[in-house]
Amino acid sequence: MPLIHRLSKIELKKNKSPIQDFSWKASLPLEEISKSKYLHFDIKSLFPGKFSYPYHSHRNAEELFVILEGEATLRSQKGYQTISKGDIIFFEEGLLGAHQLYNHSDDPLIYLDLRTKANIDVCEYPDSGKINILPAFDIFEQGSKVSYYTGEEGVKDKWPEELLKKD
Repeated sequence: MPLIHRLSKIELKKNKSPIQDFSWKASLPLEEISKSKYLHFDIKSLFPGKFSYPYHSHRNAEELFVILEGEATLRSQKGYQTISKGDIIFFEEGLLGAHQLYNHSDDPLIYLDLRTKANIDVCEYPDSGKINILPAFDIFEQGSKVSYYTGEEGVKDKWPEELLKKD
């Protein structure tokens, strides 16, 4: 059955960022209300003079912005571009889909943020060298990449001796 979400009736709540430059309001996750299996979607309102999320990309999700009101500047691999009401912006998986918004205008930017659901997604943040494992929201700094077998040298020490073949 279709479910209609009326923009005028959707309540938006302010985010709680410790950095004032990142300030917006967002709806509850509309996919939960809709019981969507394959999509995440919500409405966001980006305050004038503020940034959306840190510059990031998704390894396992595609994302789409539908600009409903206002205008802003999009930062992406293509550089900086103005986006405005009526624009639909698609972000592919991987670093080529990296993006961030800045509201350069005097009015809020209101947009639908729609992304595919992945059981596990990895967000990469090129500016800060972090990765974020979603949906757990486990954030790590990159740079400690190790080989698959690092730390596995003492595998026999984890097993009862009587179960192991004698050399």
